[in-house]
Amino acid sequence: MRVLGVDPGLTRCGVGAVDGRPGGPASLVHFDVLRTPPDADIATRLLFLADAFAVAIHDLRPDVVAVERVFSQHNVRTVMGTAQAGAVAITAAARAGVPVALHTPSEVKAAVTGSGRADKAQVTVMVTRLLRLSSPPKPADAADALALAICQLWRGPGQARLAALVTAAAAARQ
Repeated sequence: MRVLGVDPGLTRCGVGAVDGRPGGPASLVHFDVLRTPPDADIATRLLFLADAFAVAIHDLRPDVVAVERVFSQHNVRTVMGTAQAGAVAITAAARAGVPVALHTPSEVKAAVTGSGRADKAQVTVMVTRLLRLSSPPKPADAADALALAICQLWRGPGQARLAALVTAAAAARQ
């Protein structure tokens, strides 16, 4: 299975792809950080991200795209940019017919470090170890995107089975 992880951001957006199977080791396929100029207008920045996501999906051919679920932040401007970048990634995946999974930051941290309260440095160390890399992926946005991909690789199939069971149970009650 190949997973493309997206750590959304308007100025810096991490993308990272891994191959593997649930419960097995993951291997690095690709990582990058997409950057847009902070002084560019929002439409230009989002269009750049949309085009870059489309290229990444086309070139990397993921089985699923994992995007960080936006959570409440104190800085409304930051959360808006993050949400917009995430929505563009979701749209690009949907347009390409690739399933999308959303994970909260604490889910991702727990999946790769064992603790939902891990800091960025701990996530980067574990991503480096799990992917058997000789040096940490930099900047942190790239490591976060790879962590999202690993989280989906390991937890996604189980979450999908659980969701299917819940849906089936709800349908049976009707």
